[in-house]
Amino acid sequence: MSHLPVIIGMGGVSPAGRTSGHHAFRRLLLGQLPDTQQQTTLLSLASLTGLAYRVADNQWRTPEGQLSSEALVARYRQQLLDSSLIRRIHPDWFDVHAHPATRNLEIKPGESPIQFRLRRRHLPEPLPTGWSVADLPGNEVEVTVNQPFAAILSTPKEALVQSAGMLPTGFKPGAHYRSANHPRALQMAVFGASDLLGQIGLPWQQIAGKVSPDQIGVFASNSIGQLDQEGWGGLLQSPVTGKRTSSKQMPLGYAQMTADFINAYVLGNIGQSTGLLGACATFLYNLQAATNAIRSGRLRVALVGTADAPVTPEIIEGFRAMGALADDASLKALDNLEQLGSEHYRRACRPFGNNCGFTIAESGQFTLLVDDSLAVELGAQVLGSVPEVFANADGYKRSISAPGIGNYLTLAKAAALGRSLLGEKALQERSYVHAHGTSTPKNRVTESHVLNEVAKSMGIQSWPVAAIKAFVGHSQGTAGGDQFMAALGNWSEGWLPGITTVQEGFANDLHDSHLFLSNQHRETGTQAMDMALINAKGFGGNNASALMLSPSVTQAMLEKRHGKAAMQKHAGKLEETLQASAQHEDRFLSGSFKLTYQFGEQVLEGEELTLTGDSLEIPGYSQKVNLNLRNPFTDMFE
Repeated sequence: MSHLPVIIGMGGVSPAGRTSGHHAFRRLLLGQLPDTQQQTTLLSLASLTGLAYRVADNQWRTPEGQLSSEALVARYRQQLLDSSLIRRIHPDWFDVHAHPATRNLEIKPGESPIQFRLRRRHLPEPLPTGWSVADLPGNEVEVTVNQPFAAILSTPKEALVQSAGMLPTGFKPGAHYRSANHPRALQMAVFGASDLLGQIGLPWQQIAGKVSPDQIGVFASNSIGQLDQEGWGGLLQSPVTGKRTSSKQMPLGYAQMTADFINAYVLGNIGQSTGLLGACATFLYNLQAATNAIRSGRLRVALVGTADAPVTPEIIEGFRAMGALADDASLKALDNLEQLGSEHYRRACRPFGNNCGFTIAESGQFTLLVDDSLAVELGAQVLGSVPEVFANADGYKRSISAPGIGNYLTLAKAAALGRSLLGEKALQERSYVHAHGTSTPKNRVTESHVLNEVAKSMGIQSWPVAAIKAFVGHSQGTAGGDQFMAALGNWSEGWLPGITTVQEGFANDLHDSHLFLSNQHRETGTQAMDMALINAKGFGGNNASALMLSPSVTQAMLEKRHGKAAMQKHAGKLEETLQASAQHEDRFLSGSFKLTYQFGEQVLEGEELTLTGDSLEIPGYSQKVNLNLRNPFTDMFE
């Protein structure tokens, strides 16, 4: 019997805002929602960005004094909208008018030697050939050079790519805990995991106390590590920029550090720790490992997530040099424009439309899975379930960056499992796809062919396709997490986001005979979709597709396995869970972000453990680790 991995929590932050409370999802289609929901989500953005915090019921402190909720939203609505989703890169990230660049110079003295002054501490060691130094007052020296020498000159220039999906402007994840020298992605991980733990509505100690310590796993990473100044970016730049390499840049740059931080400073986890990398499929690779571990019974609790922060000049330039990004020149040519305005930067990403490249983005998304028995016992929220994630490579390739056949396998298997679980009619009429939808010309053709062929083979006549990168951009390894959270949002809010950045109609080279693509948001209701398929086509042949089942389908499965009496008990406990989750939402909505970050607390040494031949007892953990392990290869021994 396989255990069903049940989704009991969500947390994180993206260019659309905070994940919990479905605020980020609501931001995608804000205008379609009732006024009360719009106001709440805009208040969430206001508190997240530091623009306002609540001081009393319906009263908020703002830069212009105390305002009511209604007055705050009325005054700052446009500012809050402009500070989220894809937009022109804000100076908080870097100055697009002074994109870092250098020029290598070969300097030769003329008829007279070259002379200049330096602080003594800036002298190179050893002195280059042909340099002589004379002391000056004030710890300065005069340098005389009579031979040619090389120099590097800083020559900032206009950035060729000026759009990105950035976290809401003003939000600083590291401002809410002791984050000295932490790379941005790790700050996002601490925020996202803390948001998740609060949204669950169950104390972590209660969840962990129900299982053995080695039945908990953390599956978290990102796709390319930490490449900002606090991570490997600064490590690699320091020798050539004259800066000092810090002791933290090397270790904090590793991609698996996302899991390491959560283990050491958020959960105190001593169970499994895994950080898988798979380019754009990284979130789904980690989700697959967690799902398999729970299904097999090896683990009962799994925190899954990724956090990517690639909005840096160097990473953007790297992707631009590959021809992968929508740069300003291409956007102008695409729309026959002489100048780009803010509205054009917002439309930089156009999945399945006439497009010219993807838009880089940052995001951190985290979810908690438990086995079905534990979900029922705890009285946990049932947000949905993940019966399986499929991952396949492309086989032989002409180019490592070119698409291949692996995605046909992953998506077809995910659809086939959905059919096996819920029947053909459910797949054909009550399923949809969150496409990878990068907004590159090659992706729109190749992915539409994958989607269309699978739909055709499964008898799906008009398969709804969502592509939320149109709003939040491509967050690299966290892209699947953005799609995962949007699927949960559909079941909560009852809307399927349209690809609204495609205004002139979808591209004419698509394979879409069995697809339903729309540039309008579509109201589905919260019960219309039984399943969602999350698709990722990763660089290098890293393909993955996840099957997600709706909360109502999952509830029915739980009742079938555990019975009505057990589900009635679950419902009774659920009231308290939802109340605690609502209290977390109220705190975060008001701007009170008290993150879980336990540095140097409850640290254990080996002498504190109690080890016998049968078990390992750990202080602070209610259950022992069982050492009476079953021989799994009995047929191979006499």
